Amino acid sequence: MKRNANQRAIVHNTQLVHRKMSRIPFWELFIVIFLIFRVANSEENEVKQALVQFMQKLSPENATRDGQWGWNMSTDPCTSNWTGVECNKKGLVRKIKLEKANLTGVLDASSLRVTKTLVVLSLKDNNITGLLSEDIALCKDLTHLYLSGNHFSGVLPESLSQLSNLKRFDISNNNFNGELPDMQKISGLLSFLVQNNQLEGSIPEFDFSNLKEFNVSNNLFSGPIPDVKGHFNASSFAGDPNLCGEPLTTSCPPVPMKSKKSSSQKVLIFSGYVILGLVVVLFLVYKFFNRGKSCEEKKQNPNKEAESLETPSSIPSTTTTSNYKAGGGNQTSEFSLTSVESGIAAPLVVFTSPLLMGLTFEQLLRAPADLLGKGKNGSLYKVLLDGGVNLVVKRIRNCGMSSDDFKTRMMKIDRVKCHNVLPTIAFYCSRQEKLLVYEYQPNGNLFNLLHRSPKGQIFDWGSRLNVADSIAEALAFMHGELNEDGIAHGNLKSMNILFNMAMEPCISEYGIMMAETQEQSVFSSNNEIRNDNATKGHPYGTFNGDVYAFGVILLELLTGKMVQKNGFDLPSWVNSMIKEEWTVEVFDRALILEGSSEERMVSLLQVALKCINSSPTDRPAMDQVSLMIKSIKEDEESSVTFDP
Repeated sequence: MKRNANQRAIVHNTQLVHRKMSRIPFWELFIVIFLIFRVANSEENEVKQALVQFMQKLSPENATRDGQWGWNMSTDPCTSNWTGVECNKKGLVRKIKLEKANLTGVLDASSLRVTKTLVVLSLKDNNITGLLSEDIALCKDLTHLYLSGNHFSGVLPESLSQLSNLKRFDISNNNFNGELPDMQKISGLLSFLVQNNQLEGSIPEFDFSNLKEFNVSNNLFSGPIPDVKGHFNASSFAGDPNLCGEPLTTSCPPVPMKSKKSSSQKVLIFSGYVILGLVVVLFLVYKFFNRGKSCEEKKQNPNKEAESLETPSSIPSTTTTSNYKAGGGNQTSEFSLTSVESGIAAPLVVFTSPLLMGLTFEQLLRAPADLLGKGKNGSLYKVLLDGGVNLVVKRIRNCGMSSDDFKTRMMKIDRVKCHNVLPTIAFYCSRQEKLLVYEYQPNGNLFNLLHRSPKGQIFDWGSRLNVADSIAEALAFMHGELNEDGIAHGNLKSMNILFNMAMEPCISEYGIMMAETQEQSVFSSNNEIRNDNATKGHPYGTFNGDVYAFGVILLELLTGKMVQKNGFDLPSWVNSMIKEEWTVEVFDRALILEGSSEERMVSLLQVALKCINSSPTDRPAMDQVSLMIKSIKEDEESSVTFDP
């Protein structure tokens, strides 16, 4: 009905337009069309004239070119296919690529400002001389600037830092000198190649984790090398004799200490010592009087301390030596429970599992436990039982629910069986302490596979698409089965996607947080600003939170980047890249090199963008998300089947 109403409205509006058009005199309509055509033609001529001027500066006037060269006022740069010019479907110049064209003039950057849509300028391997002028900043849409293999000279213009969309920058093998401009503020920079010049000064603090290519070798740079975070080796800095520090073998000299201080510095230091001395004296006086007061209180209440010591508040803790390495050494992990009232442990609830037949809470405590990690919601331990069975125990803090509610929730989740959701095989629950027991999964999690896997390990497009499909289907199933109870996952992230023995992805830690805590956890962990206070704590809101979190996992699969690192926010970065029409730059370089289908990667990216919509009510439900991903997977499988 709604669709028919929209169709009738469109037809009605079209008829109105036709009626109005019919009342316009023909001569007025002709004038309007003529003026529009004239303005458009004038803009085209302006662009054409600017490009012709650009070429005239690049080559001598008497240079001879064949008939296919173009670059004249009598032809069109797009329809006539000028040499080195590429246009988009709208007939706008997007790329100028004149590599190895024997150009011998100078670069007139100011003549390119009228093109407005130019994104790629490549003049590699010519004989161009002169300076790179400040006018290069007029090409605001420029993303790729390649000037290597020429005879440019002089200082690089400071205006380069204004090219905020720049992704690739290559001026290697020229004669540039002076210091580098402030280009490290260009957040999306992927390539920075300035080797074989005469540049000097210090190397700025780039975002080396984002850079794919970086080379400053064979220049005159000096001083310590910034922390490249292991992304680049010594070859990127070779041939700069005054550079020091890793990854070079030349260590930097110690910073000299100033032996003499000015009189004003001495006065400030002396004043500081005096103030510090006064603070210490006042603190000692306070402690003296406070001690006297506490002694008086003990005299008045002699039984208070004895009563507190007699009240049992904890059970013995089990301490073992862990083999888990963090920071290069072994740690001692403590598997302690401090919440059992009256010193009596609540029973360990064991679901039907051949692994844990007859297991008691005390046996679980006595088993050796290795600390695997800690988070804001608790700690994770690997526990080895007497029979050689490995378990993982999640110790939960601040789950936001009572013992009875927690037990009820675990029972409801256990009744919903899903192949790709890791089942809880036992749990313990007291007033303050809650433990979940899972079967140990030896193949790690999705986060480590994406971001910490050894070099050379392949995580191809097909495998990533399978992970997305399996997780979406499992999450959709859980949402459907637990919809009436309002139990969403609440803490979905790549670390909670584990791989079983068959390398199948499994969702772990489903539903261990209350609804309100879930929403806060999901949205704060992904830096999403929420204004829908009406849905806070409501089951529908928590399911929307899962959809958003799943969308972020899709972005991780597509980009290969971490969600947050050193101020980098993945959803914001992806949205900004798409806004600048550089969707291809979003995808993981490994997928591009693999030759994965760009069309299907874009389709999955569109699904991710729908999931991370800033409005929770506009996000699709997980069953819809699952269907969209299955459609992409079917297309992928069809292309593989029929690919010759």
